[in-house]
Amino acid sequence: MPNAIQLTELGPDELVRWYAYPAGPARPWIRVNFVTSIDGAVTLDGRSGGLGTPADRKVFLLLRDLADVVLVGAGTVRAENYGAAHTDARLRTRLWHHGFGGDPDGAPPRIAVVTASAALDPNSRLFTDTGARPIILTTRSAPADRKKILRDAGGEVVEAGDTTCTATAIRAALEERGLRRVLCEGGPSLFGELLAADAVDDLCLTVSPLLVAGTGGRIAVSPTATPTPMTRRHLIVDDDGTILTRWERSHTQS
Repeated sequence: MPNAIQLTELGPDELVRWYAYPAGPARPWIRVNFVTSIDGAVTLDGRSGGLGTPADRKVFLLLRDLADVVLVGAGTVRAENYGAAHTDARLRTRLWHHGFGGDPDGAPPRIAVVTASAALDPNSRLFTDTGARPIILTTRSAPADRKKILRDAGGEVVEAGDTTCTATAIRAALEERGLRRVLCEGGPSLFGELLAADAVDDLCLTVSPLLVAGTGGRIAVSPTATPTPMTRRHLIVDDDGTILTRWERSHTQS
């Protein structure tokens, strides 16, 4: 594979192949997607959306079209005002027929939110936006009344741990529902927890052509994670300076 390729040189089908999940994964394959500034900030004015570029948006939408489920932490849901995932139904059907992911009926991926305390607003877009029923991954110790409120709001509440949602329990819950192409969109704490559990299979990282400084944190935060060797799968550049990369765990075969 070349060291770098121009985004304008890749047609839609080629871009799909560069970002495709392994064919028929035997277990949940967890992909993480983040955008950062050149100097490493993960937010601008408190939101990741401020770092986005047209190239990043294009890949963001494709990654959702390829996925079975979008996994996200509750803090990111609140900060980014998450609703349902709205994807291209025709593309998802075509992706499924070619074995790349998607859905046979073009249905969008589900949103799965990790919240140990079940502290979500039942009136937020996550529950009121028209789309697939959200999965709420919480704990047995979370207040029962909160869990009932979220069930009544339309969420599928799943207990994925006693006091914390463990990576093992999260993967088991997704596997039980046949959701094996997992796209994690953050935040940094959830990414860190997955890294600490050796549960991250690949990372799609966009570097936005901005210098931000400020107090923005890093893409992964964990006091216990150890370094994870990664292999670069591709590097794509856009005319505006955006750099799109994909990295895979060195011992994982695609």
